[in-house]
Amino acid sequence: MIPRYSRAEMVKIWEPETRFRIWFEIEAHAANAMAEIGIIPKEAARIIWEKGSAATFDVARIDDIERVTKHDVIAFLTHLAEHVGPEARFVHQGMTSSDVLDTCLSVQLVRASDILIGDVDRLLAALKARAFEHKNTVTIGRSHAIHAEPTTFGVKLAQAYAEFSRGRERLVMARREVATCAISGAVGSFANIDPRVEEHVAGKLGLVPEPVSTQVIPRDRHAMFFATLAVVASSIERLAIEIRHLQRTEVLEAEEFFSEGQKGSSAMPHKRNPVLTENLTGLARMVRSYAMPAMENVALWHERDISHSSVERMIGPDATVTLDFALNRLAGVIEKLIVYPENMKVNLDRLGGLIHSQRVLLALTQKGVSREDSYAWVQRNAMPVWRGQGDFLTLLKADKDVSKALGPAELEALFDLGYHTKHVDTIFRRVFGTA
Repeated sequence: MIPRYSRAEMVKIWEPETRFRIWFEIEAHAANAMAEIGIIPKEAARIIWEKGSAATFDVARIDDIERVTKHDVIAFLTHLAEHVGPEARFVHQGMTSSDVLDTCLSVQLVRASDILIGDVDRLLAALKARAFEHKNTVTIGRSHAIHAEPTTFGVKLAQAYAEFSRGRERLVMARREVATCAISGAVGSFANIDPRVEEHVAGKLGLVPEPVSTQVIPRDRHAMFFATLAVVASSIERLAIEIRHLQRTEVLEAEEFFSEGQKGSSAMPHKRNPVLTENLTGLARMVRSYAMPAMENVALWHERDISHSSVERMIGPDATVTLDFALNRLAGVIEKLIVYPENMKVNLDRLGGLIHSQRVLLALTQKGVSREDSYAWVQRNAMPVWRGQGDFLTLLKADKDVSKALGPAELEALFDLGYHTKHVDTIFRRVFGTA
């Protein structure tokens, strides 16, 4: 997590001040629950809330204490006691460190999820707007990076919209997966803390009790969360690579917005490079890299160990902050994307009509020619055009076998671009619910 690729709202979730405030709320809510069931005095719970809420937790002071205790939660509780006074003896009754740490992580991941879902919503809005803008902008579709058949630029963007819609659904599921609370004490047995305390804290924090916490929340939940982030990052890269290819000089069907005063190269003043989408490709690699250690965290020893802890202190902030930044950068790219329909038309014509080869093939089969012969006749006329020797329609008309099956007017009708866009409305209704 570095400032260059960070946004303040997401960064704040992972700052020490936020973490300590969540720790306090967990402890204070637990104290309230214990007071209600008669484990600690109600007056003690009131004082804990009152003095703790008014306190400013000193990160440097907590760090100083931890240097002695070698334990972050104990360091925090010691500092909290400095603010609360004698009633601090009722804090953390029957609880263990994981109750605080794991529940806090759940709160942080839920808050991060809410931001990420909002980020995807911004991207979806941009994709939808641009898809409808270019719904009927005909462009060449490519397979293996080679001209295939016509599609529309709007359909390209509709595909991305559908993919990120699925990503949004997965984020919602991932949010639910990590929204659990563990206040179950050592080895998760509730021996020294009533399960009603956990239920109370969970309700106050917008979580649900973990069915079996074994002292820690099972890390399969977190593995699923970070895997979901990795899939969303892969979708970012897919769209980023599409834009990078479309911005190539030889293609130039779309390009990133180039602002006034922007420089593309320190050496070549003419350069307009796809730097944002290249950056997104790199950021996507980083987010994906966090999924593997999250999966390796699942296998803890017995009821718990802390091999997961150091991993999560890194990947929690880094993965969410990076994905948040990437989603917003991609939304900005789409919102300002420069599209060149005239270049799309030029590229459609570059192969001299070869993009209509399948229509000719199918038309020949409809006339009674075998598929094998149809393919051979079309291909033998296509290959010279591929080498820049002639025009496809002209060659087909001159081919004795082809012209015997298809007349000149029939052949000309097979070169209609509109044929390839006749179901665009159907695609749009499937994706957006309206055409």
